[in-house]
Amino acid sequence: MTQSPIFLTPVFKEKIWGGTALRDRFGYGIPSETTGECWAISAHPNGPSTVANGPYKGKTLTELWDEHREVFGCVEGERFPLLTKLLDVKEDMSIKVHPDDYYAGENEEGELGKTECWYIIDCKENAEIIYGHTARSKTELVTMINSGDWEGLLRRIKIKPGDFYYVPSGTLHALCKGALVLETQQNSDATYRVYDYDRLDNNESPRELHFAKAVNAATVPHVDGYIDESTESRKGITIKTFVQGEYFSVYKWDINGEAELSQDESFLLCSVIEGSGLLMYEDETCPLKKGDHFMLPAQMPDFTIKGTCTLIVSHI
Repeated sequence: MTQSPIFLTPVFKEKIWGGTALRDRFGYGIPSETTGECWAISAHPNGPSTVANGPYKGKTLTELWDEHREVFGCVEGERFPLLTKLLDVKEDMSIKVHPDDYYAGENEEGELGKTECWYIIDCKENAEIIYGHTARSKTELVTMINSGDWEGLLRRIKIKPGDFYYVPSGTLHALCKGALVLETQQNSDATYRVYDYDRLDNNESPRELHFAKAVNAATVPHVDGYIDESTESRKGITIKTFVQGEYFSVYKWDINGEAELSQDESFLLCSVIEGSGLLMYEDETCPLKKGDHFMLPAQMPDFTIKGTCTLIVSHI
């Protein structure tokens, strides 16, 4: 069984709303000037990331999950449960709803539902998100969508760097222009678009919308996702807990100096969003830099991170 950090090579997705921040901020070799998504830690068939080091180098995370479940603490399940993304939202994203596990299972050929959360790495002044709606019934939701009363329907919230939002399945939502976000989500690509600002795709056609599925999957009336943030500080590290939920728990580690840490979960998913450092365990040292993504497997020995850096960390 491997006891070493498993670094992963991400997959990039071009999006109509994407830009160049993934290159400018993290130094990635992005495919175009409209790159919206970095699938950083992914075992989804639409974009699996690849192991970059160690005995499993060259395998996809999907292959690792299928062939070496001991690396993940022998967690059960056909599909790796989580997906970590970076999102460069240069223009407004479409307004959408994600299904829960039951609705996805009935309608999306084996996809999981999609509960997600956002950590705002950076954003422009006065940037916003769309989070929820004002409709009191499904009938009112349909009426407001059909009449195009988006200003009356949509709840807009101002955001700032460091904010965190929990977005349960069924939430009408969108990230708006000027946001750079780390997203932790269930391992699913099930999305129902409600409105896309009448934009055209590369074929000069309107992008597909999914009114019926969106209305069926939407939570009405809207319910805010519950989070219970807390902060713990000790030598060399401040750990902020954002959410400990049904599908994932998410934390921010701010390292300043030298922090001694343990890996007590089935696995930990880690993304370095700022700074640099060294991860040291036994007689090994791994350099860490902004834009690195790695997994700490089951049976990872106690380790130390030394430096000045910020990581977003998650587990099931």
